[in-house]
Amino acid sequence: MAGHSWDRVPIDAQSIEAPLSRAAVFLVVEVVDGDAALGSVRAALGGIDDLIKTVGFRDLDARLSCIVAIGSALWDRLGFPARPAELRPFSPIQGTAHDAPSTPGDLLFHIRAERVDLCFELERLLLDTLGEAVRVIDETSGFRYFDARDLLGFVDGTANPAGQDIPQAALVGDEDRAFAGGSYVVTQKYLHDLAAWKVIGADRQEKIIGRTKVDNIELDDDAAARKSHKSLATIVDAQGAEHDILRDNMPFGSPGRREFGTYFIGYSRRLWVIEKMLERMFVGEPAGAYDQLLDFSTARTGTTFFAPSRSTLARLADGA
Repeated sequence: MAGHSWDRVPIDAQSIEAPLSRAAVFLVVEVVDGDAALGSVRAALGGIDDLIKTVGFRDLDARLSCIVAIGSALWDRLGFPARPAELRPFSPIQGTAHDAPSTPGDLLFHIRAERVDLCFELERLLLDTLGEAVRVIDETSGFRYFDARDLLGFVDGTANPAGQDIPQAALVGDEDRAFAGGSYVVTQKYLHDLAAWKVIGADRQEKIIGRTKVDNIELDDDAAARKSHKSLATIVDAQGAEHDILRDNMPFGSPGRREFGTYFIGYSRRLWVIEKMLERMFVGEPAGAYDQLLDFSTARTGTTFFAPSRSTLARLADGA
């Protein structure tokens, strides 16, 4: 594959390769107008590592981490002299049956830990630091569900790259050297109709997902008229090379409100890979043969960010 030949995760990258956690918070905020707000944001970005240490030292085995990612509009407002090559707002998708909306978001904080209380405390301190400089657009608390399953009952993230394949899939390389070690991030919040999903039964569910439900075995649907979610989410370029992304999806829900869903978060070396994946899901391939999972799972949000390397994040904080 063209570009940097990664043999390990670069030290300068944020903690994108952190393993699946028991708890997570996905915090999306919008920065209000004015230089004072930008100053508060810069201060928060510059102090994020200290905040993580302040909270995380209480239980080092809980592996508290936080990835900071920046939206296209805020990137321009921060006045950095260059932009990641593919950074742009999330493009809404209008399918024949289902749509993927584009929603606001200047900053994403992806907080992960083995303990819910550490995620809570880091988010609280972070929002205290940001103060009136931001408006919270979305705040979702995720949890690990049994053996890494989503609320639909299937194992999620099976196709994720592992080991040295992670940076190859998720981190920018020499193709955009100024932003090497960074990653494009797309988030979507999906709500599930679990009652309707239950009615169709396990056999139909497996054909839609493309995997068996109990033992997570991949099903072959190459000859099928309608491709499964697994097949539509697999991206192969014109040269026949398959392009992976790193997913860190988490279930979320409230039985009292009858609200259940999956928070999709994808990290990619190339933004176009996720964009193509979503186009295949919502429009279909061929057009009209959309991902039938969308009949039971509705996208409520859609936002694109860039998670810069640690050194670039420090320069953004300094205004350099």
